[in-house]
Amino acid sequence: MLLIPCPWCGPREETEFANGGEAHIARPLDPTLLSEAEWGEYVFLRDNPKGWMRERWVHSQGCRRWFNLVRHTVTHEIAGAYPPGAPRPPLPGKSA
Repeated sequence: MLLIPCPWCGPREETEFANGGEAHIARPLDPTLLSEAEWGEYVFLRDNPKGWMRERWVHSQGCRRWFNLVRHTVTHEIAGAYPPGAPRPPLPGKSA
């Protein structure tokens, strides 16, 4: 079982959380101006790396707040968590 560090509640078991996918994806300001292909890209196309990734998580069984988590997609190792709007930390093993 993963122990996920909520920035507000501290470490909790993974069953209290829900994954929201890749972090730092900006929603289009006016979706009505997008073509179907552009909207499809926004909705469906995401990175799926084998390695370190920044993800969005919500503490659904706790404070119900969203945050970002740096997690390795193969080993599930967690390098840290940070609130939305905070500076992006560098991925482990990579420079900023």
